[in-house]
Amino acid sequence: MAAKQRNGSGMISTGIAAQNRKGRFNYTILETLEAGLVLKGPEVKSLRMGRATITEAYAAERDGELWLFNSYIPEYQGGILSRFEPRAPRKLLLHGKQIDRLLGETARNGVTLVPLDIHFNSRGIAKLTLGIGEGRKKADKRHAIAERDWQRDKARLMRNKGRED
Repeated sequence: MAAKQRNGSGMISTGIAAQNRKGRFNYTILETLEAGLVLKGPEVKSLRMGRATITEAYAAERDGELWLFNSYIPEYQGGILSRFEPRAPRKLLLHGKQIDRLLGETARNGVTLVPLDIHFNSRGIAKLTLGIGEGRKKADKRHAIAERDWQRDKARLMRNKGRED
């Protein structure tokens, strides 16, 4: 996972701008893919400030295209007069074959398209990591919590064992 790299003005140049941490907890992610986002200039600047949230966002089909709904990108407060809707639907840029495959999988297999993060790639372009996920049941979530706790305890034990020598 890429670390945030900030330029001199405190804006993110590459790395994660917004992350959906509950996405991997609530869903078993089967596959991930990267999609472009159609954004306006002030939206990109606001994303670079790292203030966006996609915790409640979801991707769905509208008129044969994929869109990101319910993502929150606050208005940029840098003196630009152009306003935009913070929760407006944003078009996702994917190849036609990818869109057809994703829509077919969601219809057939009952999977969900989960936005995992918005990041800036090495060229400075905003991308959305989209996960194809199956919903987890409560027991699966408990198992995931237990596994995560065990991994943390195991790492702590191994770290402490190395200090005793």
